[in-house]
Amino acid sequence: MKLTDELEQAFNNQVTMEFGAAIVYRQLAIDMDAIDLPGIAGWFRAQAEEEQDHAEKFVVHMLEREATPLIQPITPFGRHAATVLEAFEASLAHEKKVSESIREIYRLAQRTGDIDSFPLLNWFIEEQLEEESTVSAIIGRIRMIDGDGNGLLRLDSELGRRPGAELTTD
Repeated sequence: MKLTDELEQAFNNQVTMEFGAAIVYRQLAIDMDAIDLPGIAGWFRAQAEEEQDHAEKFVVHMLEREATPLIQPITPFGRHAATVLEAFEASLAHEKKVSESIREIYRLAQRTGDIDSFPLLNWFIEEQLEEESTVSAIIGRIRMIDGDGNGLLRLDSELGRRPGAELTTD
């Protein structure tokens, strides 16, 4: 079933949002590298890669549905996170924005009777619940640490063990 024009535009917007999220996470990784927290920076780099994978899932779905994805202009993040808490709060705010966008696409798919989009959108809804929960838990831990250097270094070490978070040098 071909996507309706309205749904195609919504999917294009989501592709752009996912690539934009990758840029946000890449900037947060740079910010964490700048304050010498390589594990947390690696966590954000891995997250940036995951967001690109998410964009690809939407691209593939569109191509399978006779639509040609078009990446819209991406608004740069345009600011620095000076602290770990600021970085993860920015992450959570962005994840919530992405979650709501996906819910809106789901509502549109329901209104237009596009049941072929439901498997993809259901996967994303579950993924976004997990993303928000993970980042919320990290924020809770950062608040518990309350600026303690040892606690922050322990968190840095732990988050740096995430698959894909390892620093690579060529």
